[in-house]
Amino acid sequence: MKTKAVRIYGVHDLRLEEFELPAMGEDEIQARIITDSLCMSTYKVQNQGAKHKKLPDDLADNPVIMGHEFCGVIEAVGSKWQHLYKPGDKFVAQPNLGRADTFSLGYSFPYVGGEATKVIIMNEAIEKGCLLPYKGESFFEGALVEPLSCIIAGFKANFHLRDRNDYDHTMGIREGGAMAILGGTGPMGSLAIDYAIHCDRRPSLLVVTGSTPSKLERSKMLYTVEEAAKNGVELHYVLTPKGSNFVDEVKALSPNGKGFDDIFLMVAQEDVVTQAEMLLANDGCFNFFAGPADSKFSAKINFYNIHYNAAHYVGTSGSNTQDMKDAIACIEKKVVNLAKIATHIMGLNDVCDSIMKLPELPGGKKIVYSQKNFPITDVAELNSDDTFQNTLKEIIARHDGLWNAEAEEYFLTNCADI
Repeated sequence: MKTKAVRIYGVHDLRLEEFELPAMGEDEIQARIITDSLCMSTYKVQNQGAKHKKLPDDLADNPVIMGHEFCGVIEAVGSKWQHLYKPGDKFVAQPNLGRADTFSLGYSFPYVGGEATKVIIMNEAIEKGCLLPYKGESFFEGALVEPLSCIIAGFKANFHLRDRNDYDHTMGIREGGAMAILGGTGPMGSLAIDYAIHCDRRPSLLVVTGSTPSKLERSKMLYTVEEAAKNGVELHYVLTPKGSNFVDEVKALSPNGKGFDDIFLMVAQEDVVTQAEMLLANDGCFNFFAGPADSKFSAKINFYNIHYNAAHYVGTSGSNTQDMKDAIACIEKKVVNLAKIATHIMGLNDVCDSIMKLPELPGGKKIVYSQKNFPITDVAELNSDDTFQNTLKEIIARHDGLWNAEAEEYFLTNCADI
C-alpha cells in the first residue's frame, strides 16, 4: 500500500513523497489521516535535523514522517486489537510514547505521522494508549487536541503551598487567584486564555499581554472581557512592546499590587523572563511554557524571592495521555471553542513550504487536510470568484467568520485529492 507523506531528510530538507508502506502486522493498525495542525516544534525540527533529540541519527538514509498533532480514521485492525478498535473509528494520537530516548509519533518514525495520507501505527503506540477514541464533530478540532492538552498539562503542573506553615503543596493553578499570561496572543496563548476562562478551575483575575497591537486586538475580539466576566473572570489586556519595561503597569492590575499567583510565559525572551519573575506574588508559580530553540537559553532571576517569598518555577513540554483525554472531553463538551484559532487551511501539497516559513505566517493554527491538494489559505480571505471557495466563504459567514464542521465537510467532499 502506498502513502504520500512529508518526510525529513536533514536540516531544511523536507520532501513530499510517495512510497510503499510495509504490510500491517497482526499487532498493528492501518489508518487514514484526515487532519494535522502545524506546530512550531516541527519548525524547530526542520532547523535542526538529526541534531534534534527526537529525531534518529540516520535521517539521510531513513527519513521520518512529520506531524504530531493529528486526527484520522482507522481502516484496518490487526487481530491483537480487534477487541478495542474497528474500521471506521475516529481517533486522535498522543505523540508522547514516554520513552527514555524521547522518540515520539510524528517526529521519529518512518511509517506514522500526521502529514501523510496513510500510516501504520505500531504496537508500541497502541499498547501505551496513544490511540485515543474521538467523537468530536470535526476533524480539525481533533488535530488541535494535542496543543490543547499541552495547555491543560501546564495548568495542572503549577503548584502552591496548602498553608504557609506547612510543606504540603496543592497541584494546579490557584482557584480564584490572579493569573498573567505573558506573550499570550499566539495560538498557544489563545488556547490558554480560552481554557482559563472556561475550565472548572478558574482564576478570578486574568491579565494577558502581547507585543503586537494587531494580535492583541484580535485576542480582545475573540476572548472578550464580557465573556470572561460571565464566567467570573476579570480580564485585562495590556500592550507590552518588545524591549519595554512593563512590570509596574502589569503589577498594578494585581490584587493590592502584590503580584500574581500564576504566571505563564509563552515567549522565550530573556528580558521578559526577568520581568515576569518580578510579577510573582508570595508563593507565586512561574510556568515557563515557551520552548526555546537554544539549549543554552538562560535569564536572570531573583533568588531572594525564591528564598523569602516562596517563588517557584515549573516548565512543561507536551502532555500525557490523561491530559489528551481531558482535552478531548473539553472539545466534545464544547467547553472551549477551537475554531477561534484555526485561521488557515491547506492540503498536503503546501506543507513543506509552510513549515519552513511558519514563524512568518500570520494568524493562528494552520490546519492540514492530509488527503487534499489546496494552497495555504486564510479562511477569512477565500476567493469569491472561485465557486468552490465562494461556497466555503458563505458557510464560514454563517458561523461568525470561523472555520467550522460544516465548512470542513464541504471541503472534504469537494476539494481535489492530493
